[in-house]
Amino acid sequence: MIKVLIADDHHVVRRGLLFFLKTQKDIEVIGEARNGKEAVELTTTLHPDIVLMDLVMPEMDGIQATKRIKAQFPEIQILMLTSFSDRDHVVPAIEAGAAGYQLKDIEPDELVLAIRRIMAGENIMHPQATTQLIKNRELMEDLPHVKHPLTKREQDVLAELTKGKSNKEIAASLFVTEKTVKTHISNIFAKLEVQDRTQAALYAVKYGLTEGSGE
Repeated sequence: MIKVLIADDHHVVRRGLLFFLKTQKDIEVIGEARNGKEAVELTTTLHPDIVLMDLVMPEMDGIQATKRIKAQFPEIQILMLTSFSDRDHVVPAIEAGAAGYQLKDIEPDELVLAIRRIMAGENIMHPQATTQLIKNRELMEDLPHVKHPLTKREQDVLAELTKGKSNKEIAASLFVTEKTVKTHISNIFAKLEVQDRTQAALYAVKYGLTEGSGE
């Protein structure tokens, strides 16, 4: 028996899903959440096998709820069930840990099949979501820091620069000379295609380059 938790802020949607899923012999709806916060709380107490998660909800959205659930219970599967198929929704949802992404216009039988396949270990994506993931991968591959990777030392310098440190402070932190720091910063600017320290710091924050190499 697959235990399902429904998380959606629209009562009609929850009722519709509950009504149909009740007709399936191998599926049991064990709870309903009206927002992301309730979804996290009910997951903790009810331990479903899979959560049907809406994206846009009050108090806590589906992406934040997914992150929290996957952090606590990595074995619980999340199937996003939403009206949005744009990159700004699809990519964060998958990065948060969702195993599936379907639109609300999905046929009921297809939804049940998606639930079963996710529980069998598959990742199930709506074609539009897949397209957005492919586009995102292509965009990522074209980014300056992907085309021109920073060296370990350049990563360290960028991490220190992002903290607002001066060349002198960076040199002291990394036990190198200021001249060496200046050389690294020039290389960083060239590789990231930025003009100054502020742009470099913003780039680092945007693409998660704020941590050093760890060496």
